[in-house]
Amino acid sequence: MKTLVFFNNKSGVGKTSLVYHLSWMFAELGVNVVAIDLDPQSNLTSSFLDDEQRIELWESEHSTRTIRGLIQPVLEKLGDISPPEPIEIDSRIGLVPGDLGLSLFEDRLSETWGRCFDDNTANASDAFRVTTAFYRIMEMAAIQRGAELVLIDVGPDLGAMNRAVLVSADHVVIPLAADLFSLQGLRNLGPTLRSWRSGWARRKEHRSQRLPELQITIPTGDMNPVGYVVMQPSVRENYPVAAYRRWIERIPRVYYREVLGRPDSEEIPDPDPMALAILKNYRSLAPMAQEAHKPMFALKPADGAIGGHAAAVQASHRAFRELSERIASACGFSLPNRSKGPARE
Repeated sequence: MKTLVFFNNKSGVGKTSLVYHLSWMFAELGVNVVAIDLDPQSNLTSSFLDDEQRIELWESEHSTRTIRGLIQPVLEKLGDISPPEPIEIDSRIGLVPGDLGLSLFEDRLSETWGRCFDDNTANASDAFRVTTAFYRIMEMAAIQRGAELVLIDVGPDLGAMNRAVLVSADHVVIPLAADLFSLQGLRNLGPTLRSWRSGWARRKEHRSQRLPELQITIPTGDMNPVGYVVMQPSVRENYPVAAYRRWIERIPRVYYREVLGRPDSEEIPDPDPMALAILKNYRSLAPMAQEAHKPMFALKPADGAIGGHAAAVQASHRAFRELSERIASACGFSLPNRSKGPARE
């Protein structure tokens, strides 16, 4: 199982859309996927499920289908996580739905991070169970679905909940907008990731030495930076306009320095392997995709994708396929259907 989180502490950079579309594209390429919604706003869940499905899911106060229901025993200090039952979206896609109540877990995660070092064995054991709750849910969901890949959507902050999510991640992709705010976000994000990575390494070592009897799976917490995706710049003739190009050109240096910890004197490869994609803004397709409740690259003439829209559908399919292939290569997993060529031309 590979766990891949899409993370930026800046909102509005297209994280949820990226997770949603890549879930469908990886499924098309033959990969069994679990998508997990760990953003309290639950936008990924809204992308996958229609109104009636969400009403049924969220109106049940004691439902264990959502992430809040799964961590409820841990939240209330009454037990451990409940086994997940991912909702089948497609034969190759399972969803662990989000829940607005997930934000209540923030304080519990905050208090247990330091208690991993507690001399009291019971306190330390509880702290590890809480901190690894998300990872163990991912693991059980992946086993149940036979999934090779877990794609994770999170909220835009650097709080305790996202720290627990990142601890669960083998790999990290950073979606960016081509603007000053994204560059500033990288300056905050990079040192934070390194701090969380080293902090978890110390806790893992402490657990192996002091709590060898604790029978739970401990994630590696590698948080390996796979690269960045620049989302939704305005384009003209397939190139970002000048207002965006100057920000795009600044991203590699900041990314290498702040996220990878490389000195400014180090030469950046050309082409940059960390630049996974610059994804065009397919504004004309977005409302059609929302209405049809499917990814943009799966739209058909019956959905309104005719003429110029049909060409945009094909372009989006190529773009997401290429991005999926780059991510798979960087993360070290295979795509069974890669050799079959594009499914839609």
